[in-house]
Amino acid sequence: MPHPDWALQHKTKNTELRNIRGKYYLYAITSKRMPEKKWPQKITLGQIGVITETEGLIPTGRKRKGPVPQGKSVYKDGMDPREAQPGFVDEFAALTDPRAQRNQLYPVEEILLLSLCACICGAEGWQDIEDFGKLKLPYLRQYLEYVNGTPSDDTLRRFYRHIDPDEFEALFRKWVEGIAKKADVNVIAIDGKSLRHSFDGETKMLHVLSAFATEARIVLGQEKVSHKSNEITAIPKMLKWLDVKGHIITIDAMGCQVKIANQIIQKGGEYIFSLKGNQSHLSEDVTTYFADHQLAQHLDRHIDCDKGHGRVETRECWVGTDVAWLQHRHPKWASIRSIIKIHSVRESKNTTNDVRYYISSLEDPPERVLKSIRSHWAIENTLHWVLDMSFNEDYSRIRKGNAPYVMAIIRHVALNVLQLAKTNRQSIKRLRKMCGWDEQTLDVVMNKNSSRGGPEVNPYTKM
Repeated sequence: MPHPDWALQHKTKNTELRNIRGKYYLYAITSKRMPEKKWPQKITLGQIGVITETEGLIPTGRKRKGPVPQGKSVYKDGMDPREAQPGFVDEFAALTDPRAQRNQLYPVEEILLLSLCACICGAEGWQDIEDFGKLKLPYLRQYLEYVNGTPSDDTLRRFYRHIDPDEFEALFRKWVEGIAKKADVNVIAIDGKSLRHSFDGETKMLHVLSAFATEARIVLGQEKVSHKSNEITAIPKMLKWLDVKGHIITIDAMGCQVKIANQIIQKGGEYIFSLKGNQSHLSEDVTTYFADHQLAQHLDRHIDCDKGHGRVETRECWVGTDVAWLQHRHPKWASIRSIIKIHSVRESKNTTNDVRYYISSLEDPPERVLKSIRSHWAIENTLHWVLDMSFNEDYSRIRKGNAPYVMAIIRHVALNVLQLAKTNRQSIKRLRKMCGWDEQTLDVVMNKNSSRGGPEVNPYTKM
């Protein structure tokens, strides 16, 4: 059976093309005259690589040939190219390169791949990334060429200071769309976090607003909060590009604003807002309503109790859906469909009581409302706390130019792929250590589903 043209085009002098179980391999050969025979003996020197129709020749030991056209598979085999989604490097390689062309030794995709792998494995600063690149150069060359080795810390510093953060953020959102479509996204929590050591001279610390899918535990996007504004102005910008249709948006008291509520409703979403003193009259009316015991005793109520970490916490949730009187007193808040009270009692060495009030566009029963409100705190426990304790984000001294925000996005990328790969009882910190110790574990994080998804290739975390 003749070999196809796409395989034959890679055959050169002193090479041989072989079809082994449906796959095409290229081997280096030579010949040697044998005294006992009248004709030369063919000798195979070694395998040069595997040839695929989509990627061409992939050298032996190399997992991919380089940047892959959109819609093509990065793998040598095992995935239909029509089903492949662009991966991190393929998506972000479209980034505009701010460097002068004449002195470029390291392509954009090589810098990005190095940075992501180093971040996953525990790197925190430029020197860490440089050291990782030197020690893991053979591993990195399985994916990209790295003809000139890996970049120095100064090269990394200059590159990230000058790239366009808005373009980088847009590429992140495009990359994460594939994950969000497959993930179980119901509640989206929006909250901000400061990078406390990102200040430099007169420049204030960076504050980043994040949208977090609480059930899937993935970051859907982020918005930089301007030094001359606050989260109130950043949230509407985020809602312009965030897909909220069919989702519940939870925001703390800072985002409890009429314009934000209306924007969410207009885009087909629902909201639950924490209610505090920034909406003083509205807060007073809701508090007074729940203080009337005769009214409260007729409301739907749900009690939830859990025990762990040396404490017992009991939560009572009341939901009132008769809010015509509230809409009459506050006509701008026409979207309110329910008001909520949650009373939490935490029993440990010291017993604490906490009462919180909320407004919502939902008319759900109290057990579902309580679950949605509790899931909001995943953005604190699963995102902000992990970034501080596992990635040491608060102590990062990356602070010049655009680098702090861009590296914050890369940490979000790393956290997303780690969350998709980790098992239920595995911490992010532990998995990062394992990636640094074992290249096969790093491969699993970068290329395959975790045990939750089985052994098949994961097209969303691939390189």
